Amino acid sequence: MLPEHLKFPIHHGVRIQLGVTGSVAAYKALELLRMFHELEFIVGVTLTKAASQFVTPLSFEALGAEHVYAAMFEGADSAFGHLEPAQEARCLVIAPATANIMAKMASGIADEILSTQALAFPGPVLVAPAMNPRLWDAKATQANLMTLRERGVTVLEPESGMMACGEKGKGRLTCLPDITAHVLKALTNQDLAGVKVLVSLGPTREYFDPARFWSNPSTGLMGAALAMSAWLRGATVTVVHGPVDIWLPASIARVPVQTAREMFDACVGLWPSQEYGIMTAAVSDFSPVPHGTEKFKKSALDKDVFTVDFATNPDILKTLGQSKTHQQKLLGFCAETSDLAGHAASKLKNKNCDIMVANSIASPGSGFASATNKVYVVDCAGRSEQWPTLSKCEVAWRLLEWMTHLLP
Repeated sequence: MLPEHLKFPIHHGVRIQLGVTGSVAAYKALELLRMFHELEFIVGVTLTKAASQFVTPLSFEALGAEHVYAAMFEGADSAFGHLEPAQEARCLVIAPATANIMAKMASGIADEILSTQALAFPGPVLVAPAMNPRLWDAKATQANLMTLRERGVTVLEPESGMMACGEKGKGRLTCLPDITAHVLKALTNQDLAGVKVLVSLGPTREYFDPARFWSNPSTGLMGAALAMSAWLRGATVTVVHGPVDIWLPASIARVPVQTAREMFDACVGLWPSQEYGIMTAAVSDFSPVPHGTEKFKKSALDKDVFTVDFATNPDILKTLGQSKTHQQKLLGFCAETSDLAGHAASKLKNKNCDIMVANSIASPGSGFASATNKVYVVDCAGRSEQWPTLSKCEVAWRLLEWMTHLLP
Protein backbone atom coordinates (compact mmCIF):
# COMPACT_ATOMS: atom_id res chain seq x y z
CA MET A 1 0.00 0.00 0.00
CA LEU A 2 1.23 3.48 -0.87
CA PRO A 3 2.17 5.64 2.15
CA GLU A 4 -0.39 8.38 2.82
CA HIS A 5 2.14 11.20 2.35
CA LEU A 6 2.72 10.11 -1.27
CA LYS A 7 -0.93 10.12 -2.34
CA PHE A 8 -0.84 13.39 -4.27
CA PRO A 9 -3.85 14.06 -6.55
CA ILE A 10 -1.76 16.00 -9.07
CA HIS A 11 -1.23 13.67 -12.02
CA HIS A 12 -4.49 11.75 -12.27
CA GLY A 13 -5.01 10.20 -15.69
CA VAL A 14 -1.36 10.47 -16.74
CA ARG A 15 -0.04 7.48 -18.67
CA ILE A 16 3.29 5.95 -17.69
CA GLN A 17 5.12 2.85 -18.94
CA LEU A 18 6.50 0.23 -16.55
CA GLY A 19 9.28 -2.01 -17.86
CA VAL A 20 10.02 -5.28 -16.05
CA THR A 21 13.15 -7.36 -16.63
CA GLY A 22 14.39 -10.82 -15.61
CA SER A 23 15.27 -10.34 -11.95
CA VAL A 24 14.01 -12.28 -8.94
CA ALA A 25 12.55 -8.94 -7.84
CA ALA A 26 10.20 -8.93 -10.86
CA TYR A 27 7.31 -10.01 -8.62
CA LYS A 28 7.55 -6.66 -6.81
CA ALA A 29 6.47 -4.92 -10.02
CA LEU A 30 2.94 -6.19 -9.35
CA GLU A 31 2.76 -4.23 -6.10
CA LEU A 32 4.38 -1.26 -7.84
CA LEU A 33 1.58 -1.36 -10.41
CA ARG A 34 -0.96 -1.23 -7.56
CA MET A 35 0.78 1.85 -6.13
CA PHE A 36 0.67 3.58 -9.51
CA HIS A 37 -3.04 2.84 -9.70
CA GLU A 38 -3.54 4.39 -6.26
CA LEU A 39 -2.23 7.59 -7.85
CA GLU A 40 -4.73 7.05 -10.70
CA PHE A 41 -2.03 6.65 -13.33
CA ILE A 42 -2.83 4.78 -16.52
CA VAL A 43 -0.07 2.16 -16.68
CA GLY A 44 1.23 0.19 -19.62
CA VAL A 45 3.61 -2.68 -18.89
CA THR A 46 6.42 -4.19 -20.93
CA LEU A 47 8.03 -7.49 -19.96
CA THR A 48 11.20 -8.90 -21.39
CA LYS A 49 11.26 -12.60 -22.26
CA ALA A 50 13.28 -13.28 -19.10
CA ALA A 51 10.83 -11.30 -16.94
CA SER A 52 8.00 -13.52 -18.20
CA GLN A 53 9.79 -16.47 -16.61
CA PHE A 54 9.30 -14.87 -13.17
CA VAL A 55 5.86 -13.27 -13.56
CA THR A 56 3.34 -13.63 -16.37
CA PRO A 57 1.81 -10.91 -18.57
CA LEU A 58 -1.61 -12.16 -17.45
CA SER A 59 -0.81 -11.13 -13.85
CA PHE A 60 -0.36 -7.51 -14.93
CA GLU A 61 -3.46 -7.64 -17.13
CA ALA A 62 -5.49 -8.98 -14.20
CA LEU A 63 -4.35 -5.98 -12.13
CA GLY A 64 -5.51 -3.51 -14.75
CA ALA A 65 -2.42 -2.71 -16.82
CA GLU A 66 -3.18 -1.14 -20.21
CA HIS A 67 -1.61 -2.58 -22.54
CA VAL A 68 0.87 -5.38 -21.64
CA TYR A 69 3.71 -5.94 -24.13
CA ALA A 70 5.73 -9.14 -24.01
CA ALA A 71 7.14 -9.45 -27.54
CA MET A 72 8.19 -7.15 -30.36
CA PHE A 73 5.29 -8.06 -32.66
CA GLU A 74 2.30 -9.66 -30.93
CA GLY A 75 -0.20 -9.25 -33.74
CA ALA A 76 -1.83 -6.61 -35.91
CA ASP A 77 -2.89 -4.51 -32.94
CA SER A 78 0.70 -4.24 -31.70
CA ALA A 79 2.59 -3.68 -34.93
CA PHE A 80 4.01 -0.47 -33.51
CA GLY A 81 4.15 -1.51 -29.86
CA HIS A 82 7.85 -0.75 -29.81
CA LEU A 83 6.99 2.92 -30.46
CA GLU A 84 3.66 3.46 -28.70
CA PRO A 85 5.01 4.32 -25.21
CA ALA A 86 7.08 7.13 -26.76
CA GLN A 87 3.89 8.54 -28.28
CA GLU A 88 1.58 8.22 -25.30
CA ALA A 89 3.43 7.83 -21.97
CA ARG A 90 4.91 10.71 -19.98
CA CYS A 91 7.47 8.59 -18.10
CA LEU A 92 9.25 5.26 -18.53
CA VAL A 93 10.35 3.42 -15.40
CA ILE A 94 12.16 0.09 -15.54
CA ALA A 95 11.88 -1.77 -12.25
CA PRO A 96 13.58 -4.07 -11.70
CA ALA A 97 16.32 -3.27 -14.20
CA THR A 98 18.97 -5.91 -14.86
CA ALA A 99 22.59 -5.31 -15.85
CA ASN A 100 21.61 -6.57 -19.29
CA ILE A 101 18.91 -3.98 -20.01
CA MET A 102 21.13 -1.15 -18.75
CA ALA A 103 23.96 -2.34 -21.00
CA LYS A 104 21.59 -2.33 -23.97
CA MET A 105 20.32 1.15 -23.12
CA ALA A 106 23.86 2.51 -22.74
CA SER A 107 24.89 1.05 -26.11
CA GLY A 108 21.69 1.90 -27.97
CA ILE A 109 20.86 -1.74 -28.69
CA ALA A 110 17.24 -2.35 -29.68
CA ASP A 111 16.92 -6.12 -30.14
CA GLU A 112 13.70 -6.77 -28.20
CA ILE A 113 10.56 -4.90 -27.14
CA LEU A 114 11.73 -3.12 -23.97
CA SER A 115 15.16 -2.02 -25.20
CA THR A 116 13.49 -0.67 -28.36
CA GLN A 117 10.88 1.22 -26.36
CA ALA A 118 13.62 2.67 -24.16
CA LEU A 119 15.67 3.79 -27.15
CA ALA A 120 12.65 5.49 -28.74
CA PHE A 121 11.39 7.11 -25.53
CA PRO A 122 11.95 10.90 -25.46
CA GLY A 123 10.65 11.64 -21.97
CA PRO A 124 12.04 11.06 -18.48
CA VAL A 125 13.45 7.56 -17.93
CA LEU A 126 14.07 5.97 -14.53
CA VAL A 127 15.81 2.66 -13.82
CA ALA A 128 15.73 0.79 -10.53
CA PRO A 129 18.46 -1.88 -10.73
CA ALA A 130 18.25 -5.24 -8.96
CA MET A 131 20.97 -7.85 -9.39
CA ASN A 132 23.71 -9.86 -7.72
CA PRO A 133 26.25 -7.58 -5.97
CA ARG A 134 29.05 -8.79 -8.25
CA LEU A 135 27.04 -7.81 -11.31
CA TRP A 136 26.36 -4.41 -9.76
CA ASP A 137 30.05 -3.86 -8.88
CA ALA A 138 31.30 -4.96 -12.29
CA LYS A 139 33.27 -2.26 -14.10
CA ALA A 140 31.12 -2.63 -17.20
CA THR A 141 27.92 -2.08 -15.19
CA GLN A 142 29.32 0.98 -13.45
CA ALA A 143 30.48 2.40 -16.79
CA ASN A 144 27.04 1.84 -18.26
CA LEU A 145 25.43 3.57 -15.25
CA MET A 146 27.70 6.56 -15.76
CA THR A 147 26.66 6.74 -19.41
CA LEU A 148 22.97 6.55 -18.54
CA ARG A 149 23.29 9.27 -15.90
CA GLU A 150 25.12 11.52 -18.36
CA ARG A 151 22.17 11.11 -20.73
CA GLY A 152 19.72 12.20 -18.03
CA VAL A 153 18.44 8.80 -16.91
CA THR A 154 17.54 8.72 -13.20
CA VAL A 155 19.17 5.74 -11.50
CA LEU A 156 17.58 4.64 -8.24
CA GLU A 157 20.46 2.77 -6.66
CA PRO A 158 19.79 -0.62 -5.08
CA GLU A 159 19.91 -1.28 -1.36
CA SER A 160 22.34 -3.51 0.49
CA GLY A 161 21.29 -6.71 2.20
CA MET A 162 20.80 -10.44 1.82
CA MET A 163 20.25 -11.51 -1.78
CA ALA A 164 18.10 -14.37 -3.11
CA CYS A 165 21.30 -16.28 -3.95
CA GLY A 166 22.41 -16.13 -0.30
CA GLU A 167 25.11 -13.50 -0.81
CA LYS A 168 25.18 -10.17 0.98
CA GLY A 169 25.89 -6.88 -0.72
CA LYS A 170 24.42 -4.05 -2.77
CA GLY A 171 21.86 -5.21 -5.28
CA ARG A 172 18.39 -5.34 -3.70
CA LEU A 173 15.67 -3.36 -5.46
CA THR A 174 15.11 -0.03 -3.74
CA CYS A 175 11.85 0.23 -1.80
CA LEU A 176 8.69 0.74 -3.84
CA PRO A 177 7.77 4.11 -2.25
CA ASP A 178 11.17 5.38 -3.46
CA ILE A 179 10.36 4.36 -7.03
CA THR A 180 6.86 5.85 -6.83
CA ALA A 181 8.13 9.13 -5.37
CA HIS A 182 10.71 9.54 -8.12
CA VAL A 183 8.10 8.86 -10.80
CA LEU A 184 5.92 11.57 -9.25
CA LYS A 185 8.91 13.92 -9.25
CA ALA A 186 9.72 13.13 -12.89
CA LEU A 187 6.19 14.22 -13.81
CA THR A 188 6.24 17.42 -11.72
CA ASN A 189 7.36 20.88 -12.77
CA GLN A 190 10.64 21.67 -10.95
CA ASP A 191 9.70 25.26 -10.17
CA LEU A 192 11.35 25.15 -6.73
CA ALA A 193 14.68 23.81 -7.98
CA GLY A 194 17.45 25.17 -5.78
CA VAL A 195 15.09 26.61 -3.15
CA LYS A 196 16.02 25.56 0.39
CA VAL A 197 13.08 24.50 2.53
CA LEU A 198 13.09 23.73 6.26
CA VAL A 199 10.23 21.58 7.61
CA SER A 200 9.58 20.60 11.20
CA LEU A 201 7.23 17.70 11.90
CA GLY A 202 6.03 15.23 14.47
CA PRO A 203 5.73 15.48 18.26
CA THR A 204 8.33 16.24 20.87
CA ARG A 205 8.81 14.27 24.08
CA GLU A 206 9.50 16.02 27.35
CA TYR A 207 10.80 13.49 29.86
CA PHE A 208 9.86 13.53 33.52
CA ASP A 209 11.98 10.48 34.28
CA PRO A 210 13.51 7.68 32.17
CA ALA A 211 10.10 5.96 31.88
CA ARG A 212 7.61 8.82 31.42
CA PHE A 213 7.25 11.79 29.13
CA TRP A 214 4.79 14.57 28.17
CA SER A 215 3.83 14.51 24.48
CA ASN A 216 0.92 14.41 21.99
CA PRO A 217 -0.50 12.04 19.31
CA SER A 218 1.15 13.71 16.29
CA THR A 219 2.34 11.25 13.63
CA GLY A 220 4.11 13.84 11.44
CA LEU A 221 1.96 13.04 8.41
CA MET A 222 1.02 16.66 7.63
CA GLY A 223 4.66 17.75 7.75
CA ALA A 224 5.77 14.77 5.68
CA ALA A 225 3.23 15.68 3.00
CA LEU A 226 4.56 19.24 2.93
CA ALA A 227 8.17 18.06 2.79
CA MET A 228 7.28 15.77 -0.12
CA SER A 229 5.41 18.59 -1.89
CA ALA A 230 8.53 20.74 -1.82
CA TRP A 231 10.82 17.84 -2.80
CA LEU A 232 8.61 16.85 -5.74
CA ARG A 233 8.95 20.39 -7.07
CA GLY A 234 12.74 20.28 -6.87
CA ALA A 235 13.43 22.00 -3.55
CA THR A 236 16.36 21.09 -1.31
CA VAL A 237 14.51 19.94 1.80
CA THR A 238 15.70 19.54 5.38
CA VAL A 239 13.36 17.94 7.91
CA VAL A 240 13.72 18.37 11.66
CA HIS A 241 11.49 15.73 13.19
CA GLY A 242 10.48 14.31 16.52
CA PRO A 243 10.06 10.56 17.17
CA VAL A 244 8.11 9.43 14.09
CA ASP A 245 8.26 6.44 11.75
CA ILE A 246 7.91 7.99 8.30
CA TRP A 247 9.72 7.09 5.11
CA LEU A 248 11.27 9.98 3.17
CA PRO A 249 13.57 9.96 0.12
CA ALA A 250 17.25 9.70 0.94
CA SER A 251 17.90 13.11 -0.64
CA ILE A 252 15.78 14.79 2.04
CA ALA A 253 18.11 15.64 4.92
CA ARG A 254 16.80 14.48 8.30
CA VAL A 255 17.62 15.87 11.73
CA PRO A 256 16.03 13.64 14.41
CA VAL A 257 15.29 15.18 17.80
CA GLN A 258 13.38 14.25 20.92
CA THR A 259 12.66 17.37 22.96
CA ALA A 260 11.31 20.83 22.22
CA ARG A 261 14.66 22.34 23.20
CA GLU A 262 16.49 20.08 20.74
CA MET A 263 14.02 21.00 17.99
CA PHE A 264 14.44 24.68 18.85
CA ASP A 265 18.23 24.48 18.60
CA ALA A 266 18.11 22.56 15.30
CA CYS A 267 15.57 24.88 13.62
CA VAL A 268 17.18 28.09 14.81
CA GLY A 269 20.58 26.86 13.66
CA LEU A 270 19.33 25.93 10.19
CA TRP A 271 16.96 28.85 9.57
CA PRO A 272 19.49 31.49 8.36
CA SER A 273 20.42 29.31 5.37
CA GLN A 274 16.82 28.55 4.35
CA GLU A 275 14.37 30.37 2.08
CA TYR A 276 11.13 28.68 3.21
CA GLY A 277 10.26 27.62 6.73
CA ILE A 278 7.29 25.28 7.23
CA MET A 279 6.68 24.57 10.89
CA THR A 280 4.15 21.77 11.32
CA ALA A 281 5.63 20.06 14.39
CA ALA A 282 3.36 19.61 17.38
CA VAL A 283 5.88 21.02 19.83
CA SER A 284 5.19 20.57 23.53
CA ASP A 285 4.69 24.06 24.96
CA PHE A 286 5.57 22.82 28.44
CA SER A 287 8.05 20.39 29.95
CA PRO A 288 7.75 18.66 33.29
CA VAL A 289 10.47 19.58 35.71
CA PRO A 290 12.61 16.42 35.58
CA HIS A 291 12.54 14.07 38.51
CA GLY A 292 16.07 12.90 37.74
CA THR A 293 17.91 9.97 36.25
CA GLU A 294 16.08 7.40 38.37
CA LYS A 295 12.51 6.23 37.76
CA PHE A 296 10.00 7.89 40.08
CA LYS A 297 8.41 5.34 42.43
CA LYS A 298 4.82 5.39 43.62
CA SER A 299 6.08 4.29 46.99
CA ALA A 300 7.57 7.77 47.41
CA LEU A 301 4.06 9.28 47.62
CA ASP A 302 2.58 9.95 51.01
CA LYS A 303 -0.84 10.94 49.58
CA ASP A 304 -3.17 10.09 46.70
CA VAL A 305 -2.61 13.37 44.80
CA PHE A 306 0.53 13.60 42.67
CA THR A 307 1.68 17.04 41.49
CA VAL A 308 4.20 17.73 38.72
CA ASP A 309 5.64 21.18 38.04
CA PHE A 310 6.03 22.33 34.43
CA ALA A 311 8.30 24.86 32.75
CA THR A 312 7.62 26.76 29.52
CA ASN A 313 9.52 25.68 26.39
CA PRO A 314 10.99 28.19 23.91
CA ASP A 315 8.68 29.25 21.06
CA ILE A 316 10.30 27.99 17.85
CA LEU A 317 7.91 29.64 15.40
CA LYS A 318 8.02 33.04 17.09
CA THR A 319 11.81 32.95 17.27
CA LEU A 320 12.08 32.17 13.55
CA GLY A 321 9.59 34.92 12.79
CA GLN A 322 11.57 37.50 14.75
CA SER A 323 14.72 36.78 12.72
CA LYS A 324 12.99 36.34 9.34
CA THR A 325 14.44 38.36 6.47
CA HIS A 326 12.58 39.82 3.48
CA GLN A 327 13.90 36.95 1.37
CA GLN A 328 12.41 34.29 3.65
CA LYS A 329 8.84 32.98 3.88
CA LEU A 330 7.50 31.38 7.02
CA LEU A 331 4.42 29.16 7.35
CA GLY A 332 3.17 28.06 10.73
CA PHE A 333 0.57 25.61 12.01
CA CYS A 334 -1.58 25.84 15.11
CA ALA A 335 -3.77 23.01 16.36
CA GLU A 336 -7.04 24.34 17.74
CA THR A 337 -10.34 23.04 19.13
CA SER A 338 -12.41 26.16 18.36
CA ASP A 339 -12.36 29.59 16.66
CA LEU A 340 -9.85 28.61 13.99
CA ALA A 341 -10.10 31.98 12.24
CA GLY A 342 -9.50 34.00 15.39
CA HIS A 343 -6.55 31.95 16.59
CA ALA A 344 -4.96 31.87 13.12
CA ALA A 345 -5.19 35.66 12.70
CA SER A 346 -3.78 36.29 16.17
CA LYS A 347 -0.87 33.90 15.80
CA LEU A 348 -0.07 35.11 12.27
CA LYS A 349 0.63 38.56 13.71
CA ASN A 350 2.15 37.48 17.01
CA LYS A 351 4.67 35.11 15.42
CA ASN A 352 5.40 37.29 12.36
CA CYS A 353 4.51 34.57 9.85
CA ASP A 354 3.64 34.92 6.18
CA ILE A 355 0.98 32.22 6.40
CA MET A 356 -0.80 30.69 9.40
CA VAL A 357 -2.74 27.45 9.16
CA ALA A 358 -5.16 26.53 11.93
CA ASN A 359 -6.25 22.93 11.82
CA SER A 360 -9.08 21.51 13.87
CA ILE A 361 -8.21 18.75 16.32
CA ALA A 362 -11.82 18.55 17.48
CA SER A 363 -13.45 17.68 14.14
CA PRO A 364 -13.72 14.05 12.96
CA GLY A 365 -11.19 13.28 10.23
CA SER A 366 -8.93 16.18 11.12
CA GLY A 367 -5.78 16.75 13.11
CA PHE A 368 -3.61 14.19 14.86
CA ALA A 369 -3.16 10.72 13.32
CA SER A 370 -5.68 11.40 10.56
CA ALA A 371 -5.14 11.05 6.79
CA THR A 372 -7.26 14.16 6.28
CA ASN A 373 -7.32 17.70 7.65
CA LYS A 374 -9.76 20.58 7.99
CA VAL A 375 -7.95 23.92 8.00
CA TYR A 376 -8.40 27.67 8.00
CA VAL A 377 -5.62 29.60 6.24
CA VAL A 378 -4.72 33.29 6.54
CA ASP A 379 -1.75 35.20 5.15
CA CYS A 380 0.05 38.48 5.76
CA ALA A 381 -1.59 40.06 2.70
CA GLY A 382 -5.02 39.70 4.27
CA ARG A 383 -6.21 36.71 2.25
CA SER A 384 -8.02 33.97 4.15
CA GLU A 385 -9.82 30.75 3.26
CA GLN A 386 -11.68 27.99 5.08
CA TRP A 387 -11.08 24.64 3.39
CA PRO A 388 -13.28 21.56 3.64
CA THR A 389 -11.90 18.29 4.92
CA LEU A 390 -9.19 17.26 2.43
CA SER A 391 -6.42 14.69 2.29
CA LYS A 392 -3.26 15.97 3.93
CA CYS A 393 -1.45 15.63 0.61
CA GLU A 394 -3.97 17.93 -1.05
CA VAL A 395 -3.74 20.39 1.84
CA ALA A 396 0.06 20.31 1.53
CA TRP A 397 0.02 20.88 -2.22
CA ARG A 398 -2.40 23.81 -1.91
CA LEU A 399 -0.37 25.39 0.88
CA LEU A 400 2.88 25.18 -1.05
CA GLU A 401 1.17 26.70 -4.09
CA TRP A 402 -0.07 29.52 -1.85
CA MET A 403 3.35 30.00 -0.29
CA THR A 404 5.13 30.00 -3.65
CA HIS A 405 2.90 32.67 -5.14
CA LEU A 406 2.66 34.85 -2.03
CA LEU A 407 4.20 38.26 -2.67
CA PRO A 408 7.29 39.07 -0.54
